[in-house]
Amino acid sequence: MKNKIVVITGATNGIGLETARALAAREAIVHLVGRSSTKLDQSVHALRRETGSETVFAWRADLSSLAETRQLAADLITSLPRIDVLINNAGALFERREVTPEGFERTWALNHLSPFLLTNLLLSRLRASGAARVITTSSMIHSAARIEFDDVSMRKSYSGWRAYGQSKLANILFSSALARRVEADGITSNSLHPGMVASGFAQNNGLAYRVAMGPLYRLVALTPAQGARTPIFLATSPDVATVTGKYFAFAKARAPSEAARSVPDQERLWALSVEQTGLDVTPPEPNGQPSH
Repeated sequence: MKNKIVVITGATNGIGLETARALAAREAIVHLVGRSSTKLDQSVHALRRETGSETVFAWRADLSSLAETRQLAADLITSLPRIDVLINNAGALFERREVTPEGFERTWALNHLSPFLLTNLLLSRLRASGAARVITTSSMIHSAARIEFDDVSMRKSYSGWRAYGQSKLANILFSSALARRVEADGITSNSLHPGMVASGFAQNNGLAYRVAMGPLYRLVALTPAQGARTPIFLATSPDVATVTGKYFAFAKARAPSEAARSVPDQERLWALSVEQTGLDVTPPEPNGQPSH
């Protein structure tokens, strides 16, 4: 991984941070993307101190905003000659329905529309690698979900877990559809279930939720380092250098749900995502630099 350029979203805690730590220790050039400038500063300083790497950088963006996602892409394109590994890891569960300024339900915007848009806008830099890897974090929760194509923002009836499951199913559908589109460019695209990880996930919700989930985390959850095993494997292993369009759990290829394997739904979701993100809209001129 020496001098490989890696971009990781959702990289200031949990499996994102642990994945960044492992790749920085392998001498990769690691770019962290997060929403909090304070957490980004802390993460960069910690990773540089712990790994001895001076090539850890930070980019601040709220990826629930499509405008900020576009701006991040423009800045990365200007700053990076190529991207060897893109890890779409940012995600959240929202107990109550929230709407972004662009009018999308926040889970859908953050967990699906943002990685869809960011990846597509960064394709020129991924192609420049010659052998890039796109890795998208999903969840086994996808297996109980369906895409509510007529109401993906759940205006009629909202459930935090249902919205989250829908977005995680969308992650696999997107990853598989992307794999077909970029295989000729030498880019692989795979999705993964990291396991149930004791991290900051879903702690943005109310006290009752945190109290209810606490015992479950203590009983069965993996550590973030254990949860990072699969994204690290997908980012580094020569065994998957040409493997694409697959879903992994615990560093092994697994069969996702029947719904996740539906090629018509993969294509229907792609078309809907193009429409919702305005993918043909030219990204803004770059105005950002990494924090460090």
